[in-house]
Amino acid sequence: MAKIDTRCVHAGYHPGKGEPRQLPIIQSTTFRYETSDQMGRLFDLEDSGYFYTRLQNPTVDAVAAQINDLEGGVGAILTSSGQAANLFACLNIATAGDHIVAANNIYGGTFNLLGVTLRQMGIDVTFLKADAPDDEIQAAIRPSTKLIFGETISNPGVEVFDIERWAKMAHRNGLPLVVDNTFATPVLCRPFEWGADIVTHSTTKYIDGQGVSVGGAVVDSGNFPWDRYPERFPGLTKPDASYHGLTYTQKFGKAAYIVKATTHLMRDLGSTQSPQNAFYLHLGLQTLHLRIRRHSESALKVAKWLQSRPEVAWIHYPGLGNPLAVKYLPDGCSGVMCLGLKGGRAFDNRFLDALKLVTIETHVADCHTCVLHPASHTHRQLSDEQLRAAGIAPDLIRLSIGLEDPDDIIEDLAQALNVAAHD
Repeated sequence: MAKIDTRCVHAGYHPGKGEPRQLPIIQSTTFRYETSDQMGRLFDLEDSGYFYTRLQNPTVDAVAAQINDLEGGVGAILTSSGQAANLFACLNIATAGDHIVAANNIYGGTFNLLGVTLRQMGIDVTFLKADAPDDEIQAAIRPSTKLIFGETISNPGVEVFDIERWAKMAHRNGLPLVVDNTFATPVLCRPFEWGADIVTHSTTKYIDGQGVSVGGAVVDSGNFPWDRYPERFPGLTKPDASYHGLTYTQKFGKAAYIVKATTHLMRDLGSTQSPQNAFYLHLGLQTLHLRIRRHSESALKVAKWLQSRPEVAWIHYPGLGNPLAVKYLPDGCSGVMCLGLKGGRAFDNRFLDALKLVTIETHVADCHTCVLHPASHTHRQLSDEQLRAAGIAPDLIRLSIGLEDPDDIIEDLAQALNVAAHD
């Protein structure tokens, strides 16, 4: 198999003689067939092909195949956002009355998705600390539990998830482990190699890399033995009345999970990735191996510099000696870090206002260096006590290092700290 740098450039789309070198954008809602039987066989899942872009589209499928190749799965789908990807990953196997176990340091939007929205749909969730001991994880698992969820690098706390340990606990209980691999990307970490079963992405972040397209992806390893637990996963192992009684595991084998996500959830929920946005992702993927390593190198340099500054109360970056990062992220830890400054919220705001190169944004993980203070921005409605309960320190600043020269980034941070200290 080619190395991952080569696969970033070549995976997913393989033009034949006389076909476009670049991935075509098939901007069509529907596709033509010559006979009624041809169309009918597509709807019966007897033939593969395209009939409506909500379910499948050649451009979108090529980029899904590209991400699938990089992660080492059996199949993938693109979604309209990372939130949609995590929703699909859960709803594909969990329904009302079921239960999920999740690490509590996950992205706030995902925390709310699981802890509020899915609960309103009748799916309960138990949140545990990512470093919870095995016996605590075991005690949280119920007969109704359908999956365990975590993030390779948490957002915004940048903690590293012990994928192998959690995978062992999941599999001991007949459960799949779902890992959001957004910050690490498959260039820095491939969770399937450590036992994860399903991987999700917010492709809006490093995979896009330019801040131009919102999207998500779900990738299936094909490794989880759904048929071994038919009563726990009836949606995959029992006949589906909405598809003429077919059973996904019997008809599609290792690809059962991802086929169901496409034919059932995408059909009914319609969180579709547009061909245009998929094309942007394709361009981003072709340079992902170059960009993510530069992000990581620059972030480590900036993090070490910040460690030396007297204004910095604390800093978290996996590359600063985290043993789990050594295990799971030996080639880099992405460009995202978080830190706290001395002097309180007023000092934080003076610092942010004084930045010139670094921009204040709700986005993260693209080519521009950007910063966010959740207590003043995304979570400003919460008290300090509520922030801590959500796993966010009131003084936490999320800093995402872009592709500028790291010395220029450091110069801007230095002048902003000096301004904040003397105002």
